[in-house]
Amino acid sequence: MTPSELLKSALSDAAPPAGLSPEAKTLWLIKKGDWDAAHLIAQDIETPMGSWLHALLHLIEGDLANARYWFAEAGRPVRKPAQINELWEEIAAEVL
Repeated sequence: MTPSELLKSALSDAAPPAGLSPEAKTLWLIKKGDWDAAHLIAQDIETPMGSWLHALLHLIEGDLANARYWFAEAGRPVRKPAQINELWEEIAAEVL
């Protein structure tokens, strides 16, 4: 699956495709607009990728201080709210 296929699914399908990794499912839920469900999954991914997803979620939420913390935990540069879509694509490219 490509990032564009994942995005298309999130925008048109009622449920995520079967067999997605927790990381990909988090990205799907983010684009679906289900922040709470995405956050629940990201909290349980105890890897740098999980921290990066967590940073994205808090950036979307507008909690920039918390996002900065999670970017640091992930070892990734801090991003700005205007970069949310670009960041989603970047993470998706690594996850898929």
